[in-house]
Amino acid sequence: MAVEPVRLEGWALVLGASSGFGGATAVALARAGLHVFGVHLDRKATLPNVERIAGEIRGAGREAHFFNVNAADGEKRAEVGAAMQRVLESRGELGTLCVLLHSLAFGTLKLYVADPMKEAVTPAQMDMTLDVMAHSLVYWTQEIVGRALMGEGGRIFAMTSSGGTRVLPHYGPVSAAKAALESHVRQLAAELAPRGITVNAIRAGVTATPAAQKIPGYEQIAAEARRRNPHGRMTTPEDVARAMVVLSHPDTYWITGNVLGVDGGEDIVG
Repeated sequence: MAVEPVRLEGWALVLGASSGFGGATAVALARAGLHVFGVHLDRKATLPNVERIAGEIRGAGREAHFFNVNAADGEKRAEVGAAMQRVLESRGELGTLCVLLHSLAFGTLKLYVADPMKEAVTPAQMDMTLDVMAHSLVYWTQEIVGRALMGEGGRIFAMTSSGGTRVLPHYGPVSAAKAALESHVRQLAAELAPRGITVNAIRAGVTATPAAQKIPGYEQIAAEARRRNPHGRMTTPEDVARAMVVLSHPDTYWITGNVLGVDGGEDIVG
């Protein structure tokens, strides 16, 4: 029996929309019926990929409004929030932002204790990593809820990883950020439940994203993931994007405050 594809209505905001999980999810949500606001930070060399993603969204018959700004900058966040508000108000669609995906992967990969010690992570680097990869979820949620862009039925997702509970060389600052991100998800889920908005973290399996490939020892990590995964392969951004579309459906209203594994069983195998 053929399964009907999930159909969604409204808008999505994707933070980190130019590649990896953000790019794949932006396209998948557009194909499911959502217009897309995308926030990304790219220089000239990587802009063609942004244009490709926006083109695929428009090719699906949806609107794509992309902002090339630092998502962790408070002033830029307010500017984007105001721009989204103008778009939705002009169309009489205030409150129809139904999905927020936080997929910001920019942080420091340094040891806590190094020899020489000057090579160890600094307070500024630690603060930046936590701010971009964890705390900004809270600030963006404040922005969209405070402006009444998202209402009942909203879905907020944040990308985490198994590294949030495990030790990997040089991954300490990012691991701390992922642990904080999961804590923020739980707190936001509790606070937003009366508004009918759900908040969940998505724990993808090891995926060949641009951010993951910067981790020291990535090739060994990837090989181990292929060995452990019952499917004999790594997770892809499209695997995660398809799951995100399903989890954005109105019938998932009772799923909130969780860390949801989308990894093909990778995490259950020792």
